[in-house]
Amino acid sequence: MDISKHKLFLTVKDFSVSKETFDLYHDEVLDMLITSPQPDENNLPAYYESDDYISHTDGKRSLFEKAYHFVKDIALKNKLDLINDLHTEKGSLLDIGAGTGDFLTVAKNNGWSITGIEPSDKAKNIAIKKGVSFSEKSQNLENNSFDVITMWHVLEHVPNLDAQIKELKRLLKPNGTIIIAVPNFNSYDAKHYGKFWAALDVPRHLWHFSKTAIKLLFEKERMKLVKVLPMKFDAFYVSLLSEKYKNGKMNFLKAFLVGLKSNLKAKSNLEFSSHIYIIKNN
Repeated sequence: MDISKHKLFLTVKDFSVSKETFDLYHDEVLDMLITSPQPDENNLPAYYESDDYISHTDGKRSLFEKAYHFVKDIALKNKLDLINDLHTEKGSLLDIGAGTGDFLTVAKNNGWSITGIEPSDKAKNIAIKKGVSFSEKSQNLENNSFDVITMWHVLEHVPNLDAQIKELKRLLKPNGTIIIAVPNFNSYDAKHYGKFWAALDVPRHLWHFSKTAIKLLFEKERMKLVKVLPMKFDAFYVSLLSEKYKNGKMNFLKAFLVGLKSNLKAKSNLEFSSHIYIIKNN
């Protein structure tokens, strides 16, 4: 996307890996932030080389990791319940950015026919040991082959956004469902922490979405946003990391209060820290 016509919104530091700074530009039409410069696809993997990148490991060393995995176990059940509610007949499921395969393992055990895509060999090898089957890339998969496609905090990482959305359309069955979870930069915790908000996560997060952005991007490919759901745990988790970036240490009490305030404000303005978007094929 051409950023020359967009206004500078914020300058943010990569706190977790490179310590470099990146600019965020605001696309006012989509209400979306764009990270600049964006590392090319050859250099991007280097920005994931961190033990702090928990979603690519199964480690439970620290109290923070233990808390993360406890919440993740609850979230896995909620995700499974969601796809089962949307599709009472279990069919084919593609999870893009499958990480260590926990969600696909749960879905497989519940009767879904599963496929994963995951760029990290480290994460993929852990998932394969759990019995998860992978496709090297989505281009190898047939047209209209999936009832459900999920991207749990993945769309913000994808370099070629427009091409990725077109590819989702190609892979989805005519009455299929896409489920996407992404952070929301219009939330209270995002505004409270500003450049320290952990869910900006530059440059790994290349795009920063609003509800308007998701609606318009998918409408362009003849898909319809039918429902938006909150991810209330994210406000606490992201606030805890944001406290670390802002003050050099995790302040559990302060993070809890900010997360609580964010969720309470979102009850009226519907701007939660992260959202799950349910998108149907038209």
